[in-house]
Amino acid sequence: MRIAIVGAGGVGGYYGGLLAHAGYDVTFIARGEHLRAIRSNGLKVHSVHGDFEIRPTRATDDPAEIGPVDLTIFTVKTYDTDSAAVLMRPLVGKNTTVLPLQNGVESAAQLSRHFGKEAVLGGLTQVVAYVAEPGVIRQESPFRRIVFGELDGRETPRMKTILEALVRSGAEAEATDNIEKALWTKLLFIASFSGITSVTRAPAGPVMASAEAHSLLNQAMREVEAVARAKGISLDEDVVEKTMAFCEKLDPTATSSMQRDVASGRRLEHDALNGAVVRAGRETGIPTPVHEFIWTCLKVVDSMTTGGRS
Repeated sequence: MRIAIVGAGGVGGYYGGLLAHAGYDVTFIARGEHLRAIRSNGLKVHSVHGDFEIRPTRATDDPAEIGPVDLTIFTVKTYDTDSAAVLMRPLVGKNTTVLPLQNGVESAAQLSRHFGKEAVLGGLTQVVAYVAEPGVIRQESPFRRIVFGELDGRETPRMKTILEALVRSGAEAEATDNIEKALWTKLLFIASFSGITSVTRAPAGPVMASAEAHSLLNQAMREVEAVARAKGISLDEDVVEKTMAFCEKLDPTATSSMQRDVASGRRLEHDALNGAVVRAGRETGIPTPVHEFIWTCLKVVDSMTTGGRS
């Protein structure tokens, strides 16, 4: 199976590295200093599950050099989805599967507009991985989980093939017949926790210790739950209780990736997270005042970053 990783940052670099280390034919689509370092020195991965190195490493900034592949794992930041989809068009032939592992719940629909719904799976990941320096990926979480599935819930041969590859690589992979439920369950956590911590610029400890912030986080999750149910998505009955309990057990110093982006002055994924909740709320007639507030605040913050667009 020929695989292309579109967006060879922390997530793409890590999972692509696992697949290449397991012997799969993997090409990384990267750019800038990161690309130059991978070409010169290979891809180095420092992980809590064990360090490894891929050398030689196939890497390019021109997908036309590669041509159609069997699987494209799409891990660019959500605000770059459309531009990256245009760039990757040479990778997608009539038998190519596109698997997005991005934040939010809108990626599959967005990519389907470029490549057709039949080419695209729904997918998500739970992992902490980032580019420590050009050519070097650091992976720090005990979990490295991927959940994916057909958008219509079918079991298909390509799902089995992809699942086997991911499991063989060492990832914790799961194929599901209800990817929308999985995506919205993750959104309930990440949009709410990332949103509150990003607006307050505080880690988990102070947020969970504040009665008012604790209540606001719960309200944010309830908004996502209400919107999802209005869209006909069957979340677990106790999804908010379970997610709040998870947040209460987080290390007090735990931060969200979007909060770290705020602190570093990088572009934000607020539109794919809180914006997605607001749009779905407007579509279904469900009020989402907490997420509307967060989305608006972070839109202003993002507009002040270098290259930020709102």
